[in-house]
Amino acid sequence: MNRKSILIVDDDQSMKSALAESLESCGYKTQAVENGHEALAMFKQRKFDLVLTDMKMPGITGIEVLKSVKLMSPETPVILITAYGTVNTAVEAMKEGAAEFIMKPFTLDDLESAVQNVLSISEVEPADIPEVTPVTSKIVTRDPKFIAILDTLRNVAKSKANILIQGESGTGKELLARYIHEHSRRRKNPFVAVNCAAIPHNLLESEMFGYEKGAFTGASQKKLGKFELADTGTLLLDEVSEMDVQLQAKLLRVIQESEVDRVGGSAPIPIDVRIIATTNTDLSRAIENKTFRSDLFYRLNVIPVKIPPLRERKSDILNLSNHFLKIFGKEKGVKNIALSNKAAALLESYNFPGNIRELENIIERAVLMTGSHTIPPEALGLEESSSRQPEINTPSANILDSPTVSNGTSSGESMTLKEVEKALICDTLAKVEGNKTKAAKILGISVRTLWNKVQEYGMQDNENTGLQSPDGPSR
Repeated sequence: MNRKSILIVDDDQSMKSALAESLESCGYKTQAVENGHEALAMFKQRKFDLVLTDMKMPGITGIEVLKSVKLMSPETPVILITAYGTVNTAVEAMKEGAAEFIMKPFTLDDLESAVQNVLSISEVEPADIPEVTPVTSKIVTRDPKFIAILDTLRNVAKSKANILIQGESGTGKELLARYIHEHSRRRKNPFVAVNCAAIPHNLLESEMFGYEKGAFTGASQKKLGKFELADTGTLLLDEVSEMDVQLQAKLLRVIQESEVDRVGGSAPIPIDVRIIATTNTDLSRAIENKTFRSDLFYRLNVIPVKIPPLRERKSDILNLSNHFLKIFGKEKGVKNIALSNKAAALLESYNFPGNIRELENIIERAVLMTGSHTIPPEALGLEESSSRQPEINTPSANILDSPTVSNGTSSGESMTLKEVEKALICDTLAKVEGNKTKAAKILGISVRTLWNKVQEYGMQDNENTGLQSPDGPSR
C-alpha cells in the first residue's frame, strides 16, 4: 500500500510532534520541520503529497510557504493551521490557493478529516471534476466592490470553513449562500435552507435536529432534521440571530462534535455539513445584550462576509432595474419594457432602505400599473419618499404608505395603491399556495404586517390564501 507523505511545518515543538504522531497513527508518512526555511529546502529535494503548515511562524510565514510550494508544485495541496485572530489572513491564504485551513483549537478527528478530504480531492484528475454550474447570471452586478466579494467567495467556497454573511434586509444574502454552495466541492450534494426567524422557537429544535417516533405527543413517525438532510452538503441558517439562546448552545455542540442528537434519540448521529449563516443584525451588540453566544459567533464567523447595501452600489441600480423589467415584463406579456429617463433618474437618486428586494418590488408594481412600454416616474411611487434618508435594517419598500396614482391601463380605469396592494397580496399568496412566510418575503414585509393587511382587506377567511394568524388559528 502506497502511504501518502505529509510535510509538517510548525515552530512549536510539542504541536509539531503531536501532529506527526496523530497522522502517523492514521497511516500517513510524515516529515516534520520547525521552520519555513527547512520546509522549502526539503520540498526542493523531494515532493510530498501534502504540506501542513502553521500560519504564524518566525522568519518565513505559512503564507510564504504556501506561495513557494505552489510555485514549485502547483498541484500539491497545502493546509494551513490558524487561530481565530488570523481569520483575515486565512481568507488571503485561500485566495493564494490553500486547499483548506484548520482552526485552533482542533481535535484529532478535525485534523484527520481535513487531511483525508484534501488528499481524496487531489487524487481526482481535473477532467473528472464536474464543471461548476454557472450561477453568475443570477447575481447581477457591475459594482467593483461586489465583484471583488464574488471573487473571494469563489476561492473560499472550496474550503470546508463556515461562513457568516452579514448585510441589511434585501441585499441578497441567501443568493450569495447558494453562490458559495455552487462553487464548492459540495455542489452536487444537498443545499438546505432554514429560516430561523420563521419557525417558532418551540419547534426549531425538532426541525433542526429531527426526532424519533414517539419522542413527544404527535410524533407518529421518525423525522430527519435539517442537519441530517444537509449531510455532505451545505446548511444555510438564515437570520441565525433569531435563534433562541438555549438552542444556540445545542447548535454549538453540533458544530464542535460534528454529530446531532435527535429529540428522543438514544445515540448521536455523525454528520458532515458546511454551515453558512446570515444575519441582518449587529451580532456584536447581540452578544453584549446576551441574546447571542460569543462562542457560537466565533464558530460561525470563520470567514466573514459583509454585503454592501444597494445605496453603496449605485452603478447597479439601473442594471438591476433592467434585469427585473425583463422578468416582470415577460410575466405580463410585454416585451422591451423600459424606464423613462425621468424614472431612471428618480431611481438613481433614491436611497433604497429595503435594498434589492425593495427595488424588485418597485419594478414589479410599476410594470403591473403601466400599460405602455415605457415606465413613467409616477408609476414608481417614489416622489415623496426619494428625499428621505435611509433607515438601516428596515423592511423593504412599504407598499402600504404610497400615494394614490393612476393605473395606465388601456381601459382608462384608475386604481389607488391600496387597491393595487390588495391585488398584489392576493396574487402573491396564490402563487405561493398560501405560504405566508414566502409571500411576506416576496412582498418585502414581515409576516405580522402581511397578516394585518389580510385582516384589513377582509381576506382572512379566503380559502385561496391559506393564511393563518402568526398567533395561531382564528376562532
